[in-house]
Amino acid sequence: MKLEIIGKVSFYGMVFTAGVLAAAYYTLPVNRINMRSRLVMLGDFNGDNKWDRADAAGLDAIAADPFSLPAETVYKTDVNHNGLLDEEDLYLLRELYKTGDPYKAREDFTAKGGVFPYPRDFFRYVPDTEYVQRPVLAVEHKAEAASPLKFLAEARLKKAFGYSEELLREIYSEGVRFSLAYARRAPGLLPKEKEYSDLKIGRCAALWRAGRYHELLLDLMALTEDAETLTVKGQPEFVAQSLYLRDHLRALLESGLYKDYAAGRAAPGQVFAEIEKYLAQDMNIKADLASIAPPRDYLELKNYVDRVRWQYHKSASTRGDFRRLLLFAQYDRRYLRAAARTTRRLEDAPLENHNLPMVLLFRQALAIKGGDKLSAVGLLDEAVRVPFAWVKLIPRNRLPASVALENFLLPGNKEDGSDKSRHWNVFGGISLYKSPEESLKLALAREVKDFREKPSPEAMTEFIRDTMANLNGIYYVVSINPELLVK
Repeated sequence: MKLEIIGKVSFYGMVFTAGVLAAAYYTLPVNRINMRSRLVMLGDFNGDNKWDRADAAGLDAIAADPFSLPAETVYKTDVNHNGLLDEEDLYLLRELYKTGDPYKAREDFTAKGGVFPYPRDFFRYVPDTEYVQRPVLAVEHKAEAASPLKFLAEARLKKAFGYSEELLREIYSEGVRFSLAYARRAPGLLPKEKEYSDLKIGRCAALWRAGRYHELLLDLMALTEDAETLTVKGQPEFVAQSLYLRDHLRALLESGLYKDYAAGRAAPGQVFAEIEKYLAQDMNIKADLASIAPPRDYLELKNYVDRVRWQYHKSASTRGDFRRLLLFAQYDRRYLRAAARTTRRLEDAPLENHNLPMVLLFRQALAIKGGDKLSAVGLLDEAVRVPFAWVKLIPRNRLPASVALENFLLPGNKEDGSDKSRHWNVFGGISLYKSPEESLKLALAREVKDFREKPSPEAMTEFIRDTMANLNGIYYVVSINPELLVK
């Protein structure tokens, strides 16, 4: 009898347990999503969870200069969620601030036959994996009147559709951004800086007249970056002259002499002689490229010490650093516009496609690393690397994170990949560890060594293009002032 009771209890217990497990399986959530988000209250600029006069003052400050504040702050102005800072955003927020109550504001609008967002429209969940984009300025700005860019009003009023309309909006927004930065810097500009900016402003005007909107946008971005981040105060004369050498090398590639060399009618020594002339003229460097010494003396302990320091700053980059850089490279509107400019194979001999994207990447790396240039160079060096052939045989999901980043949208063309980007960063970085002059001399020795191994017009072209990338890196890594950065 007891056994029978025990059997029944066991049976019913098993049935009950099975029922509980079945209920748990079919009713309890079984998927776990590891996503962290923050709730953003649009229009609340001081973070006090209210809409009031303080926020109204904050909105006025943003409208006056929407580029001097972090993107996270300006993002809160886009209450109609169209990616723009426009008249409707300003109007809706100012109406909301009158009462501080979105329900009442909506009731008042509805009573008048108007349309106003529901209260919950003023809140957004923003995942940690989402890149917060700065809205494009789409309202008339007072900086337009005093801007050295005389075409801004026309750009704002010009009618267009689709892609052209987007470009025109971004041109106006970028033009205002430059104009505000230029107004801040103009009183203290040195004659050389003023001359340089006037030349680039003139080029922008020519691009506008020609209707070359994408090229104009990129030139405006370059002007903005110069105005917001560069200074020649305290800059070594050697660095200031480096862009003259770069431009002379660019002209050499397009010269009659180089065409003769490529066709076999001139000797490589004649090309070397031209480069040596520009080195002496622009940089005060006397060089005999045909007999230049090897790039590195392995008997010098300092070379190893510098390498250890370099490796330290590379290895100090965290997963969070890479995530922020990756999000920027994949989603930032300005960076994507800059990196979009590519050409067919072997059609970017002047190397025009790499510099602006690298300036933007380096600026972002500086922001991630708190203004520490050595750490910023280390972060980019770890991210902008060229995998060897054996690396490409490894399944992508098995690659270390830094190597896998090779597939993010780096500036480059088919023949370059990320090669010129790495040249830019490496020799810019070496100028911090050693000096700009030592960095250039090391770069020349390295490029000449590569040319000697397989001398040909193609190798000479790469020697010159690599040197141009190195010069760009040296100039910008040294000249960007972290204290001028806008977050």
